[in-house]
Amino acid sequence: QVASFQGVAVRSLSTSSPHEHPEHGRLVYKGNLAKAVLGVRFFSYSTSIFNLFMMPYIILKTGIGFESLFIQAAFYGLIGFFTFVTPVTLHVLTKGYVIRLYYKDEMDTYTAITYNAILTEKATVFHQKDVKIPDITKMFTTFYAKTKSMLVNPTLFPNPQDYNHLMGYDKSFYFNLEEEKEADKRK
Repeated sequence: QVASFQGVAVRSLSTSSPHEHPEHGRLVYKGNLAKAVLGVRFFSYSTSIFNLFMMPYIILKTGIGFESLFIQAAFYGLIGFFTFVTPVTLHVLTKGYVIRLYYKDEMDTYTAITYNAILTEKATVFHQKDVKIPDITKMFTTFYAKTKSMLVNPTLFPNPQDYNHLMGYDKSFYFNLEEEKEADKRK
């Protein structure tokens, strides 16, 4: 590769393509909502932390006080709900969103990069044989890698064969009439 930098030719030698990661393999998928998921979760966490620090100050300075214990419990419960439940809910809904998915041909393994609870990237390594497709389509789940739910957008795979291999659609279908007859007898 030859690039020009302020009129000076710069030569760059690379043994791997920009879509390869030496540890994880070849990049086969990149989620387009990664920045949005990170931004929403960060905003939720920051407002909850701000709320935790400011509520005692606001209560002390404004003298908010309620005569009724029931009204006090309802007020603090509402504040606590938005402080703690919203970030937890966002984490539960977005924890399986795959930011990047890598594939190693020689080992037939995938590495899914997701965000964990403290907003750092977490790598989950699994084999193609560990992929289970849910019987009923579920919200926020495309497939299960071992027991972890993962969410990908099939249209964002640059190569559709990569998605087909991930989901096991490229395997030949084998139908055994003997097994079907035994299953009918057990019913």
